[in-house]
Amino acid sequence: MTAGRGARGRRLLVVASGVSWDGVRGSERQLAQALVRHADVLWVDPPVSPVTAPRYRGVAATGRHWRPTLTDAAEGITRLTPLAPPGLSRPGVREVTWPLARAQMRWALRRLGRRPHAVISCSVADVLGHWGAGVRQVLYGTDDWVAGAELMRLDARRVARDERKALRHADVVLAVGPELADRWRKSGVEAHEFPNGCDPDAYAELGAPAELPAGFPTPVAGLSGQLSDRIDLALLEAVAATGMGLVLVGPRDPAWQPDRVDALLRKQNVHHVGALPFEELRPWLARFDVGLTPYADTPFNRASFPLKTLEYLAAGLPVVSTDLPASRRLREETTEVRLATGPEEFAALARQAAGEKGGARREVARRHSWAARADELAGILGIRDSVPLQHNGPPPRLSRR
Repeated sequence: MTAGRGARGRRLLVVASGVSWDGVRGSERQLAQALVRHADVLWVDPPVSPVTAPRYRGVAATGRHWRPTLTDAAEGITRLTPLAPPGLSRPGVREVTWPLARAQMRWALRRLGRRPHAVISCSVADVLGHWGAGVRQVLYGTDDWVAGAELMRLDARRVARDERKALRHADVVLAVGPELADRWRKSGVEAHEFPNGCDPDAYAELGAPAELPAGFPTPVAGLSGQLSDRIDLALLEAVAATGMGLVLVGPRDPAWQPDRVDALLRKQNVHHVGALPFEELRPWLARFDVGLTPYADTPFNRASFPLKTLEYLAAGLPVVSTDLPASRRLREETTEVRLATGPEEFAALARQAAGEKGGARREVARRHSWAARADELAGILGIRDSVPLQHNGPPPRLSRR
């Protein structure tokens, strides 16, 4: 069998993700699903300890597993959830976590009878450099991990060391934005700028708007995403102070400024929905009159490309964002992204944008689709000529442990 090709002639890509398949439907999962146009995918969750409580594991609460699991995640995508020993991130234990995970990845490949065409690492974990000749090894920089180390409560020096090692072993390096690409190029690495995308078709039909509490004010400014250190809370407070409705959809980090967040959520014109599955998000986007990207001005955020901005545009919404580089680049394409440099301007622009009807918002989002990103990566990896996925009904269910 040709390296990386299955019985249908399709190549296999291994995507070693930094987040679980059951977690937030972020850039890694959306890219993996778009890549199925070109290749089969083995999705690898971050290793998880069987003794960790389900709510902290980042995987569905389906009971404790004492062996790795291999299941069907979606058409063309098989999911591996590798196991790790307790205390997997502690010194000493950490050194064996990824060798064990790589062994489980090889076990999964044997069970599938496949050899990968490429291994794509979406973190600085010890994934690359272990797959032999002929296997393309890709580092996908979804964020500036070194800049975000403090935010993630990680040792920045260790993250920088792990990043250097991953860069040495990568044949292909993808950077979410020019800021990260430039930093990596200064170390002698050839980095491709590879921004985030969106799935415009997923937002084409939003359905009926979600119900709000009786008497809730309009227009409604909305934030879809986690309430965490990445957000500039003063911007949300300023929007609420205008008296317009403010709807927050997403989980809350309880350690993030709890007193101020509690005070904001107690306001009569503020409604916090909490975390929702993607299928339940669209009615809330239909309720928004303007989408907010209120990111704090930090090195981590300056090197990022917020998914939510593109998703708002795909839903037909105007956007008000802080003046960060990725938003500035989108602003060059469309006046539907407004940039603010402080709380007062942010709130004023939110009220102004909420009263305006849409122009070419969805067209801008379509230019940044995940399908286009997948086509680009397929070209880099030389798999644009791959055999299309055959739709012969659902594949046989896997449950291999």
